[in-house]
Order: sequence, then structure tokens, then C-alpha cells
Amino acid sequence: MRKIILVSFIFLLINIQAYAGKQEKNALEGNGYVGKLPDLTRQYHSEEQKETKPVFEQTKDFHSANEIKPVPRDNPAFLNIILKTDKTSMYTNDINEIIPMYERVLQSIEDEENVQKFVSKVYFLNKNVEYLTDKYQGKPESKYVSFQQMTKSSLHCKSVALLRSEAEKYSPYLAYQGAGYIYNKNNINDQLEYLKAEIEQTIAILKDVN
Repeated sequence: MRKIILVSFIFLLINIQAYAGKQEKNALEGNGYVGKLPDLTRQYHSEEQKETKPVFEQTKDFHSANEIKPVPRDNPAFLNIILKTDKTSMYTNDINEIIPMYERVLQSIEDEENVQKFVSKVYFLNKNVEYLTDKYQGKPESKYVSFQQMTKSSLHCKSVALLRSEAEKYSPYLAYQGAGYIYNKNNINDQLEYLKAEIEQTIAILKDVN
């Protein structure tokens, strides 16, 4: 009899606990997590945007009319020095570039350079003189004494260069008599001396161009 009462009591106790658990579960449904959460705000500090200032002072407007001084165009010193223009004409600049070419040919004669070096320097000179001849054809510069002397001496250089080239090529096969005399070494030396004098005169005239 006691066993029956004890079993009944245990069964009743189990039912009561099960019922209580079910009631608690129903009460928590839909309420989310109800446990204890850690305090996350303890280590979080909001970063408020702070207003920064430049480390330099604000510059003035460069284009401000009050800050730019007018150009002293009525000042002769400014016009003659600051705004000085190149008064050298294009023709003068061209002549100044030709002069060193004549000087190199002259130096070649004085140093008695071989035919190849002499001819190459004359060829370079002639090409530049031809360019200037075409450039100033029909213009007032073509009437200048300097221009006419330049073209004349350039042709003389070309003829002597041709003579030296032919002499080196044909002299072994020609007698230095009759037509072959022009390739004679003495004749060539004379022609080089004539050319040297003309180049010196040409350089002097070209250096007077301004």
C-alpha cells in the first residue's frame, strides 16, 4: 500500500515540473534572448568628427588686382632691359652659323689635311650655302655684298674640292703635261693658296654683318 502511494506521489511531482517547464517556455517564446548580455558600451567610444584647422594661414588671392603692380612700360630701363628684344635679324643669325664652316675649311687648308677631310668640310659648307641661296632668292638680302661674296667663295671651294678629288683619282694615269697639268701637285697647292686668301676675305666680310 505504501509503495502505491509513493509511486503516485512521484508521478504527480513529475507532472507538476513538466507543466511548469511548459508554462515557462510558452512565456519566453517571441521575446528573444532574455539572458544576461555583456556591457559592450564599456569599451566603445564614439568617434566624433573634430573640426581641423590648416597649419598655414590662408593666402591672398594671387589674381587680386590690388596685389599685382602694373608693368612700368613707361620706364625706359624696363623697356630696354627687361623687355629687350632680339634685334639680330634672321639673315645675321644665318651668316653667324656659316662663318664657322668657312673657318673649318680654312683650317683644313692650313693643316694640309687629306683630300677626304677637305672634301667633306667643303661639302657641308656648300649644302648650307645652297640652303641660304634658296631661302633668300629674290629677297633684298640676295643683293648684299656679304651674300654675293658667300655664294662666290662657296663655288670656289667646290671647284677646288673637285680638283683635288680628280687629281687623287686620275693623277697616277696622267702625265703632268698638257691637260694633265691641272692635276699637278704644284698647281693644286697654288689653287689652295688662292682659295685660302678668298676664304679669309669672305670671313672678314661676313663678320661685319649686323
